[in-house]
Amino acid sequence: MKTKKDIDFGKLLLREGFISEEVLSRALELQTEAPDKKLGEILIEMGVPEETVLKGLSRKLGIPFVDRNSFPETPPVELSLEFMKNNLIVPLHLEDGRLKIAMADPEDVEVIDSLKASLDCVIEPCIASKYAINEYLERLSRIKETTVREIMVDVEEIAEEVPEEVNHLKGMAQEKGVIRLVDVLIENAVNQRASDIHIEPEETRVRVRYRIDGILYDREFLPRKMQPAITSRIKLLSQMNIAERRLPQDGRIKGTYGGRPIDIRVSTIPTVYGESIVMRLLDKETSFLTLEELGMDPETLKKYESLIHKPYGMILITGPTGSGKTTTLYASLDRINSPDKKIITIEEPVEYLMKGINQIQVKPKIGLTFASGLRHIVRQDPDVIMVGEIRDLETAGIAIHAALTGHLIFSTLHTNDAPGAMTRLMDMGVENYLVSSTLIGVVAQRLVRRICNSCRVEYRVPEELKRELRINQDILWRGEGCEKCSNTGYRGRIGIFELLLVNDDIRNMIMAKATSRELREKAISLGMKTLRQDGIEKVTKGITTAEEVLRVTQQDIE
Repeated sequence: MKTKKDIDFGKLLLREGFISEEVLSRALELQTEAPDKKLGEILIEMGVPEETVLKGLSRKLGIPFVDRNSFPETPPVELSLEFMKNNLIVPLHLEDGRLKIAMADPEDVEVIDSLKASLDCVIEPCIASKYAINEYLERLSRIKETTVREIMVDVEEIAEEVPEEVNHLKGMAQEKGVIRLVDVLIENAVNQRASDIHIEPEETRVRVRYRIDGILYDREFLPRKMQPAITSRIKLLSQMNIAERRLPQDGRIKGTYGGRPIDIRVSTIPTVYGESIVMRLLDKETSFLTLEELGMDPETLKKYESLIHKPYGMILITGPTGSGKTTTLYASLDRINSPDKKIITIEEPVEYLMKGINQIQVKPKIGLTFASGLRHIVRQDPDVIMVGEIRDLETAGIAIHAALTGHLIFSTLHTNDAPGAMTRLMDMGVENYLVSSTLIGVVAQRLVRRICNSCRVEYRVPEELKRELRINQDILWRGEGCEKCSNTGYRGRIGIFELLLVNDDIRNMIMAKATSRELREKAISLGMKTLRQDGIEKVTKGITTAEEVLRVTQQDIE
């Protein structure tokens, strides 16, 4: 909802020359679709540099704007790191009973009152970037931790010999140095916003990589002799069989890392040089994104909203692993969740806990699979069912039967584009008439990295790239690389989407067993915006780069 404060703030930014009238008009329009968001947040999402918005807010509130260079080496007062992280504040300077404090939200009266009461001093708020504050607080966290290199000195002594006996492996896994080393590897990954940790034994070393914003980065290279100790510790934590090193294993770790409860899915596979480990980090306290925050443009969002409010039918979200399909499912369920609807999900694993929704976790070891769970769910009188993934004909068949009998079904498939979902179902063995009568829409999606707002710069587009993107725009944007984005030029990710609505024309083609290419050509002729087209729009708005879109999409049909 547009408030007078937001409108006045927008006018100030316009008057000071920070934004154009067109940008302000568009931002206010987007705010009507996301009433819980502040105008400043929307402008930043549109690509207006965060520093620009904060400088405007500084003038509006009459308080100083401070950058990362103004932060002290150590805070001048003792505050808990957790309190500073939760409220995004940094104490700057204390003199004569007056404390200057950098805040991401300087209008947070509760935090200011709390500081006044606990420190017994006058609080002078300043405004600062939340990214700068987060980066500073992460550095403070790391200072308090023992570094990986320091721990390794102790661990190397333990790892001088490589014992084969299970008792020796268990003993090594419980050594203080090994425990701390594994904890620090996980904590550092959490602090650096990693989604996965890869621990890969090589001939002469063990390589540790973190996946951040979808890209893998080398983080540590450990001596080869430490591999048994690290592997044994992780397997012990995840309740795997330490003695079994010839077969793949799966496990789970639950613990608190970086001050937050983290659920970790662990997978091991045997390789030539030992067991390779991948740990997927799931932060259950992280609030999931709304449909607006996913990155759907207003036109696509409006069409998708009409789909998810239908009383029955099947909606599929497609894309490769790590493309954000589950996040879209959660955002969809959150939008339609209401007291008059019974929603049940079956997932592997349950990544976010949602109020008012019955969530089931798959447990194949005891026979609770997607298919068996779904069979029982339909007897629970649900209105909406979400199946984590359709992997086989049995699950597909039960889901389609549920859609035919008056339920709204959400699920995911691994396909390259939206039209491919229909041919994939038929390849599984689902009859074409069942696909045509139940499927109401398919969303294909990918994740692209956002340009870092702190180092975003313009550049002139080469003619060759203009031809490939089919744009006439001479100027685009990219990140130069800075401390805040670890010199990558990117920070965070956003989705690009392709929405195919199943209308009568598409149904007739499914009945005629049309190919995926034929379905795609028809959908485009009916107005479907392709993944690449959506990506290019985000490139021209300065949200992501051309390289990112070209990396995750294929050329559209001519």
